[in-house]
Amino acid sequence: MAMKMRQSLAELEQEFRQEMQLESSRSRYMQRAAISRTRKRTRERARKRSSMRYWLLVLSLIATAVGVTIAMFETLYYLLG
Repeated sequence: MAMKMRQSLAELEQEFRQEMQLESSRSRYMQRAAISRTRKRTRERARKRSSMRYWLLVLSLIATAVGVTIAMFETLYYLLG
């Protein structure tokens, strides 16, 4: 009876170790996946911000060019008129 109990205890310990290893690997996998998602979201946010900044720059350059052109022609009109 004692031999049988030792054997089942050893089996339980072995299963416990295997379960702990499995849980540890799952935990590492979940941590890596979370870090990966965070990096991906950060890159996506940075890309969106840089795209918005680019279009704001383009629009401000166009607005400046239009403003300067209008001011130039009005000045010419006043000087020649």
